[in-house]
Amino acid sequence: MTDFDSIINVDYWDQRYSATGQVWSGDPNPVLVEEVAPLAPGTALEVGCGEGADAIWLAGHGWQVTGVDFSAQALARAAERVPASLAERLRWQRADIRDWQPDDGPHYDLVSTSYLHLPGALRRRVFATLATRVAPDGHLLIVGHHPSDLDTAVRRLKEPDLLYTADELAQDLPADDWEVRTRAARPRAATTPDGTPVTIHDTVLTARRIR
Repeated sequence: MTDFDSIINVDYWDQRYSATGQVWSGDPNPVLVEEVAPLAPGTALEVGCGEGADAIWLAGHGWQVTGVDFSAQALARAAERVPASLAERLRWQRADIRDWQPDDGPHYDLVSTSYLHLPGALRRRVFATLATRVAPDGHLLIVGHHPSDLDTAVRRLKEPDLLYTADELAQDLPADDWEVRTRAARPRAATTPDGTPVTIHDTVLTARRIR
């Protein structure tokens, strides 16, 4: 099994989330916070929600949120972190987005996913499916690792097909149906495995569905 096969394996993630200690920081993704803050709250679908930091932040800012992940252990951790005051604003759904076939409803005012990396053809199909879940005048937000990160010493799977630019994401959206609001390679500070400071980039696409 390759490293990539491991990280898209449900058992791998269930085992990781079953271990003691928090897997992620517990803080919402700063890109999501920046991109979503100007939007009027509505319904949101957070895909690949993990331990729920982004979904819980959205709920705390007035959104009615469905968090989706293929790891039951991740969803259990997410549910445990929800303050009682936000419980009615959040629901959790176990689904494998790679073969998820949504029915005719519902549609959401925001569909977001962060750092979902799949081989090119599968990624385009999955992101196209997510785009169908956005309601008219709603927004699609995709955040990922930028291909330029492969030129640094940060930990990345050395498979260029797994990474993508905002231009590539925008080109996959029907131009007559979408207005691209953000199309960026956003820099942020990181450190290499040996502790050396380095600048990496997040791919950021925010698009509004216009019909």
